[in-house]
Amino acid sequence: MEKSQLREMVKKQLEELHSDTFIKGCADIHRHLFTYSKWNKAKTIAVTISRGREVDTKNIIEEAWKERKNVVVPKCDPKSNTMTFRRIESFYQLETVFFGLREPIVSKTIPVKPKEIDLMIVPGLCFDQEGYRIGFGGGYYDRYLEKYHGDTLSLAFSCQLFKRLPRELHDVPVDGIITELGVEK
Repeated sequence: MEKSQLREMVKKQLEELHSDTFIKGCADIHRHLFTYSKWNKAKTIAVTISRGREVDTKNIIEEAWKERKNVVVPKCDPKSNTMTFRRIESFYQLETVFFGLREPIVSKTIPVKPKEIDLMIVPGLCFDQEGYRIGFGGGYYDRYLEKYHGDTLSLAFSCQLFKRLPRELHDVPVDGIITELGVEK
């Protein structure tokens, strides 16, 4: 299957998840994440603001703050197809931008360099057993991961896992994947 077909198939499967299954799955993923060694040692966590049927990150951000971790969120520049991460200390430091994404308000946040991030939670729609992923199609994370050398992790439902995905030369696998069933890689 092509990447676009895989994206559409997984989006449909996620939309068809019963609400109770989705909520319980997110809670199980959170439970596995919060006991994961790389989470526990990280002082600065990079994470997106979830929307729709993505694994909920609001609770992850709140737990990070509770544990006195720094939380950094991506700010995309659609003109250059690049992104930077900016530290947030409140959800009030976010604004809604293109495609309904929630991003940091530049005037209310400070930028963080890649080397300052301990653990990056990388979003995606499809993942394979070696940590390769199919994202949402913008390539922002692929470009960022070229210069990021810290720990990476993705969160997904088991229906998002595949034996092997199509790959391109610039694709960078994540170090681990956590699903509702536990750590998969």
